[in-house]
Amino acid sequence: MNFNELSGLRPDLAFIAHWVRADTEVLDLGCGDGVMLDYLQTDKRCHGYGIEIDDDKIPACIDRGVSVIQQDMEAGLAMFADSAFDTVLCLSALQMMKNVEGVLRDIARVGREAIVSFPNFAYWPHRLALLRGRMPVSKSLPYAWYDTPNLRCATISDFEELANEVGLDVLECVALHDGQPVTFLPNWRGSLAVFRLKKTGSS
Repeated sequence: MNFNELSGLRPDLAFIAHWVRADTEVLDLGCGDGVMLDYLQTDKRCHGYGIEIDDDKIPACIDRGVSVIQQDMEAGLAMFADSAFDTVLCLSALQMMKNVEGVLRDIARVGREAIVSFPNFAYWPHRLALLRGRMPVSKSLPYAWYDTPNLRCATISDFEELANEVGLDVLECVALHDGQPVTFLPNWRGSLAVFRLKKTGSS
């Protein structure tokens, strides 16, 4: 898969891919159908694994040539050594976790850097829905309150505070909307929050 193909399928992933260095080891937590690892392997010569629990997504990963492990990432990453990966990805999956803090601590242990994205609950249409007395439903939060897989809601400021608590320093934080960076009032106008992180104290 080339960059143009990735951009057409997932503009948010195309933006994030710029943060992953070529020829590095990558772990993709909640890798879905494997499209990100497919691109990183093909275009940036990265190596690594995807972790995915959904039975329906595993065949797509295999078809793409992605090495995927079917496992609940909340069960832990004990199979991987400390600092085993140059980059750990957790893209639009963290909000589905019961133990967000535990997952982040595992990410900090096995990765030298991490890239995490999640729907920004402070995005203005979400705030407007709450003012109207309704739970938000949007492109980034597309489920009704009673059938959503999302267990956690966070804003950009919320996540930065938690990242620091679990031993991760923020290198970059970008708010995206339709895959494009939002620079003016990002916590209001960005529907997706994206963080690039590294272990506290690492060079």
